[in-house]
Amino acid sequence: MAAEALTVRPTWALVAHGGAGAIARGDLRPEQDAAYRQAMAAAAQAGAAVLRSGGAAMDAVEAAIRLLEDDPLFNAGRGAAFTAEGRNELDASIMEGATLAAGAVAGVTTTRHPISAARAVIEGSAHVMLGGEGADAFARSQGLEQVDPAYFFTERRWRALERGLSKLGLPIPPRPLGAPEDPSARAALVHEEGKHGTVGVVALGVHGHVAAGTSTGGASAKRWGRVGDSPIIGAGTYASDKACAVSCTGAGEYFIRLGVAHEICALVQHKGLSLQAAADQVIQGDLAALGGDGGVIAVAPDGQMAWSFNTSGMYRARIADGQSLVVGVYKDET
Repeated sequence: MAAEALTVRPTWALVAHGGAGAIARGDLRPEQDAAYRQAMAAAAQAGAAVLRSGGAAMDAVEAAIRLLEDDPLFNAGRGAAFTAEGRNELDASIMEGATLAAGAVAGVTTTRHPISAARAVIEGSAHVMLGGEGADAFARSQGLEQVDPAYFFTERRWRALERGLSKLGLPIPPRPLGAPEDPSARAALVHEEGKHGTVGVVALGVHGHVAAGTSTGGASAKRWGRVGDSPIIGAGTYASDKACAVSCTGAGEYFIRLGVAHEICALVQHKGLSLQAAADQVIQGDLAALGGDGGVIAVAPDGQMAWSFNTSGMYRARIADGQSLVVGVYKDET
């Protein structure tokens, strides 16, 4: 669905998503609908507070995503999906448009905020992507908060794993040590959006620079150390001041094959498409033609904001200087 056309260029802007998938009217109970809307609004407002005070786009992206990573409603951080082995393996990436500085982590299991670990890769290493135990070790070396893996556990994601493995005829692993026996009231509101879920934020700061970040728990019941598009620069996340900033959510293998985030930026930079037209061409055209589903959010240095998705819904919010907060869930919302 298209974001409304801008009439006045904002000095700052932010768009957030909480995942796309099977999110149709009637799928969510009223209390679930309200909870997801409130969560998206809170994340957008957290990022907006940074931008409103003159903070950098990277700071706004990180602040908003950290909030979503701590919310068990979303498949990122606490509330992440489980692998077939019964583990939470978390991926994240972040990119700055001014310098093309980028950082990513894949398969972390003890770092509370994967998005902060991704940013630390930029600021504390000479690399772009770190994975597995090494990524957690690096995060510890940077002083980032570590937690017991049970911190990420939510009952509904565990039940989703059990159902998924049963359908595949695969054994169900032992319940993780330290996992709570009683689901929290918040976690009980989780809606299973399908095979995938992600959170992401894109932002434009007052100095004219854009940034993007994405964080996920990956696909439920994933095997063999599978990694999707979220931590891959150019596939799930991309930002360039010459074009735009993009964060993706959906069937990661398709987003990787199309290089979705970079492709949208390329269409803006080299073909002169509007941000909305570029997002729609890739998501409604290329991705759908390949058989993939999902969505994107995007922001440009001139203040254009866009989202596009070919699923029944996507948790999303946008806010900008001089513009009111807009929150959406279903496809038929503006």
